[in-house]
Amino acid sequence: MASPGKKSFPLRIDPVLWAEIERMAAQELRSANAQVEYLLRQALQARGRKLSANDDSKTLE
Repeated sequence: MASPGKKSFPLRIDPVLWAEIERMAAQELRSANAQVEYLLRQALQARGRKLSANDDSKTLE
């Protein structure tokens, strides 16, 4: 079940890519789901995007 306040959706992803995400997550002591969210946030930050102030999740640093 999704965490309260979080959007849940199915994701089709290449198995090789998913395996690498799982490896990275294990090395960084995160779940694979948290790793995907972390990588998405990094990608947004690298492109100069910011999350809105009313977003109740973690802000980009």
